[in-house]
Amino acid sequence: MTSFQQTISPLDLHEMLDNKNLVILDASIPPIGNMLPPKHSWPKFRIPHARRFDLNQDFSEPESHLPHTMPSAAHFELAARKLGINQQSQIVVYDDLGLFSAARAWYMFRAMGHKNIAVLEGGLPYWLQLNKPVVNALDECREEKTHIIGDFIAQEKADYFSDCSEVQRVTRSKAALILDARANRRFIGVDAEPRAGVRSGHMPNAKNLPYTDLCEQGRLKPTEELQQIFAAINPKQQAMLMSCGSGVTACVLALAANICGYANVRVYDGSWSEWGSRSDTVVETSTDN
Repeated sequence: MTSFQQTISPLDLHEMLDNKNLVILDASIPPIGNMLPPKHSWPKFRIPHARRFDLNQDFSEPESHLPHTMPSAAHFELAARKLGINQQSQIVVYDDLGLFSAARAWYMFRAMGHKNIAVLEGGLPYWLQLNKPVVNALDECREEKTHIIGDFIAQEKADYFSDCSEVQRVTRSKAALILDARANRRFIGVDAEPRAGVRSGHMPNAKNLPYTDLCEQGRLKPTEELQQIFAAINPKQQAMLMSCGSGVTACVLALAANICGYANVRVYDGSWSEWGSRSDTVVETSTDN
């Protein structure tokens, strides 16, 4: 794996499994709403040497009432070190749905200054489809307990995440293009949100780009197709602000945009879980004028 590439194929990862600097992370999270559960998942199906990147617990802000909130740099650094991650680590991250939560882990590490991280193309499903080896994590519990504490240093970047106040300003100023990664029926307010107390609809002036439109069989579409998609929805090449349900699949949009060469991209960390639950935010639906 060359430094700073965004994705890596299962074939390339398989060839470097014995690389001493390689750290493989399983960043899977439980399906949300009406999503179908994965056919194979941790702990019974684990890529050899993979470690558990627990987004819901270890890598979310414990004091936040919102799901998947980015933790402080100090919190993230400690959690990463406990996984044995070093400054020189070449990280590969995957999930059990193909491409879902892995992009969130990729984005978080980049936000903390670690660019040497790649997303496994197609995740665990594609790895298994190609008959690459898996192990049962329960059978290798000893390995899990022998990680040497890493020397990872978080160097937080200020331009990766946006908060609600900034997003409110953008909805009025249109200084950036807001792209919402949720399914269209949720975006237009037809389907109820999976989280209690969250209104249905979308932000003013937002455009819908379901993350699934960027994927085929759990893998990102070819770069040329991604570029066409972004050119169509963002013809003026504005800065982009990515949102979704809880800040997870917004990172799939950010990953695809990065691959296409877009640099001015942010993720709304609270996303719709925050926007749709607040009383001071404007919510629009397909019937709004």
